[in-house]
Amino acid sequence: MINSIFIFLIGLCFGSFANVCIYRLPKSKQTLAGRSYCPKCKKKIKWFDNIPVLSYFLLNGKCRSCKKKISPQYLIVELIMGFGFLLIFLNYHNHLASILLSVLLLMYVIIFFIDLKHFIIPDTLNFGIMILALSKNFLSDLDLSFTQITMHSIIGGIIGYLSIWIIIYLYKTLKKMEGMGLGDAKLMAGIGLLFGWQSVPFVLFVSAILGLLMVLPSLVEKKKSLKSQIPFGPYIITAGIIYFFYGDILYQMVLGV
Repeated sequence: MINSIFIFLIGLCFGSFANVCIYRLPKSKQTLAGRSYCPKCKKKIKWFDNIPVLSYFLLNGKCRSCKKKISPQYLIVELIMGFGFLLIFLNYHNHLASILLSVLLLMYVIIFFIDLKHFIIPDTLNFGIMILALSKNFLSDLDLSFTQITMHSIIGGIIGYLSIWIIIYLYKTLKKMEGMGLGDAKLMAGIGLLFGWQSVPFVLFVSAILGLLMVLPSLVEKKKSLKSQIPFGPYIITAGIIYFFYGDILYQMVLGV
């Protein structure tokens, strides 16, 4: 019980760090240096107003200095990381696997919220995921749904990248405009490196369905058009998580094995 509480609190702290990255990386600011400050009034936040989750409720979701509302994103990200770390700790007893999953969770959460708001995926995060995905091939048996066969991983990375790059190229050629970003292609490369080439069709298909379902109401209400900019990274990440938990089962159902 004590260990679970400790892991949860560690996750909350990493959630606070994730929020710093989500705010600063798109602005090309240092993430490890400098104290946190209110993005609205720019005043530095005192340590007792920067306690994950607790401070949000004690401040009633408002900055102590300017009284402007604090985005609920800060609370959501911290809770995702707290519960994410806890679930990993409770379900995976291989320490290397737990560390790998925790770092991947941190990177994917940061990418999710940055792309959702700014429509970009920083290369530092994509390349970080690629390095982790390749490194896991040289670790002891992780007992995860990731491939640990180096050649499968490399082929998966290439196919993952090309699957998006081809869409970008065809869309630009036919429509004479940008459709998706290379950040999405690099993100898919990371998925392929983690799971192997078999994961790419599934993740690409599910992410497209998720994206369509989310944007369809806005298209019907004419709040968005087919030319509107849509962040695809969050759907790729969500589809990757679904594949992590249910990919093998779903493939068996499709193939009738």
